[in-house]
Amino acid sequence: MAKITLLCVGKLKEKYWSQACAEYEKRLRRYCELTIVESKESVTDDPVEEGKLLLKKISSRAYVIACDVDGQSLDSAAWAGLLQKIIEEYGKEIVFVVGGSNGLSADVKKRADLRISFSEMTFPHQLFRVVLLEQIYRAFTIMNNEKYHKGAKKRTS
Repeated sequence: MAKITLLCVGKLKEKYWSQACAEYEKRLRRYCELTIVESKESVTDDPVEEGKLLLKKISSRAYVIACDVDGQSLDSAAWAGLLQKIIEEYGKEIVFVVGGSNGLSADVKKRADLRISFSEMTFPHQLFRVVLLEQIYRAFTIMNNEKYHKGAKKRTS
């Protein structure tokens, strides 16, 4: 079973974000061991401080996926295939890094094994956490040929 960590800058402050995340955490339990780690937000506009805190929380063995607007863009089916390949080829410890309002530092982007973009638009980090959890869940349902993602053809591998 894959071990997935979401390493996020900032805390979920509103109950509705926490409830949405909790729903996807519950759904993901059957596919992976999920941990969410929150890191302190910087009081300045410089992401370097946040980046140093994030990097301290990443194992040297982890496959790191940075969520970055300048990263690779994929549709859900391609994303599911890529996630499956990462799990199979690089091990079972995957860390997704979600920056705060300052974005990710250059050092965090450099440490990343993969940078992915979910949109060219900017999202509040609380909302993006929900979107990320949903897309991870969607990927697992596609990988397992389960009826959730209506736009994907059944996978044969």
